[in-house]
This record gives sequence, structure tokens and C-alpha cells, in this order.
Amino acid sequence: MYVETHSLSKRYGNFTALDDFTFGVERGEVVGLLGPNGAGKTTLLRMLLGFLRPSAGNATIDSLDCYRRSLEVRRRVAYLPGEARLFRTMRGRDVVEFFTAVRRDGSRQRAVALAAERFGLDLLRPVTAMSTGMRQKLALAVTLAVDTPLVILDEPTSNLDPTVRSDVAALVAEAKQAGRTVIFSSHVISEVEQVCDRAIILRQGRLVHTQILADLRRKHRIRAQLTGPLPGVPESFNGHVTVVTDRAGDLVIETPDELSGLLGWLATLPLAEVHIEPLGLRALYDQYHSI
Repeated sequence: MYVETHSLSKRYGNFTALDDFTFGVERGEVVGLLGPNGAGKTTLLRMLLGFLRPSAGNATIDSLDCYRRSLEVRRRVAYLPGEARLFRTMRGRDVVEFFTAVRRDGSRQRAVALAAERFGLDLLRPVTAMSTGMRQKLALAVTLAVDTPLVILDEPTSNLDPTVRSDVAALVAEAKQAGRTVIFSSHVISEVEQVCDRAIILRQGRLVHTQILADLRRKHRIRAQLTGPLPGVPESFNGHVTVVTDRAGDLVIETPDELSGLLGWLATLPLAEVHIEPLGLRALYDQYHSI
């Protein structure tokens, strides 16, 4: 594992921000962190960067203890905080110059290409005259211009329009293709589903579920209206489908496998108004964070 935590905890008096958190991220993997405000996502990221001292447990990046060897750890990480602060009196080009010069592995050319060409920013404009979305694009550009093996993005698409969100997803995919490891924290479930290999769901500082997204994409839910008696489920599907009906004749079938083997049986059933949909990350997330 390139990133690992073991029983990692952070307490502030009687309040526990992160509780007995154990997980790992493989080199070259894109992992999404999901959970509402207060779930512990940002606390986890700050502990990985060595900004916070663990109350218990430990975290390592590239086998380096994140707190005891934090400077060495941060040399391996490009980090975009959830609330990026830029120098308001600088122009965009000066922000690029500053942040790419601070890091030995920073690329001014790449930052300019991202900011001006990919995101369409006017780098002669002062930061104070930029909108919130423009500042977020600039922060993304200088973060992704640093060539590190690990990228940590905390709510990278906040304040961005849908078109730019798609650009961010493409940039994460490019980072993965280059062999970089990405930890992607977001409130937007569809983004995590789109860009990540695996999703980690947090609730009240604890890890409550880990989901490989390739497996989730094979799961489907079929909703239909019964127009006649429902025959028994064939033995070959036992353990592979869940069938639920109600008094109104509504039928719901869920399957964790590919649909191809199920379609022939469905065609024999007395059904109307059939809807087939991927089970999706939203349904899984709602099991742990239902309203």
C-alpha cells in the first residue's frame, strides 16, 4: 500500500473527529472519500499531510510516518485544500510564478497551460477581481502542475460549473494514466462514481463502507408493475437476485451480477412499465446517510 492508516483517531476533548480509521490506497489508485460535513474527510486528509497529531494510531505515505516525517511526506504530495487561499493582491500569472517556484517539482509551463488554455483564465487579472470559480480553477492549475506521486484533492469542484467539473474528471484520469495516486474528497456522488476506482464512505468519523466501483457498476435494479401472478425464482438465480413485491403489484428485482443471464427470465414474466437502472453509488450511500 502506498497510503496506509492503522486505527487512526483524532479527538478534541470529548469530540471524536476521526475514530479508529484503517484503510489503504494502492499506488496508482484513485480513491474517493464520501460523507457529509463533519464525517471526518478533511480531518483524515490533514492527518495524512502531518498537519494534525494523531490521538491514536498512525498513518504512512510511501512507508513514511505522516506526522513524524511530515516534511518528507509533503514532498511527495500535491494538495488542494477545501478552502484554497490565494494572494488577493497578485495577478494570476504571479500566483502561478510563486507556487511553481516554491516546489522543485512545480512546472510553470504546465500551470499556465492548465490555467489559461484548459480553464480559459486571464492570468493578467488580479485575484481580487476573480470570481470564486475562477480562483478555484487557478488553485487547481497550480496544484496539478506539481509532479508528485500522490495528489490529494479536497472538494476540488466546489464552485465550478458542470463543464469545468468534466475537465477536472479528465485531469484526474490523466493523473491515473501517468501512474499517480489520487485521493479525491467530494460531496458530489456522481463525480466519485465517474473518476474513482474505489469509494470510501465515512460517517461520524468512522469508515462504514468500502466499495470497488467496477463491482458496483454490474449491479442493477429492475422496477416493474406485475400484471399477473409472479412465478417462483428459478433455482439458477437463487442467491443472485433479490425479489420484492408489494400489495399494489409493484415489483423490484436487484441483482449484483450482469443482466444478460436474467433477461430471458424477465421476458417470461407478466410485467408492464419495466424500468432497468444501475444500482449506483447513490443507493449505496443512502444506506448509511439516509435523510
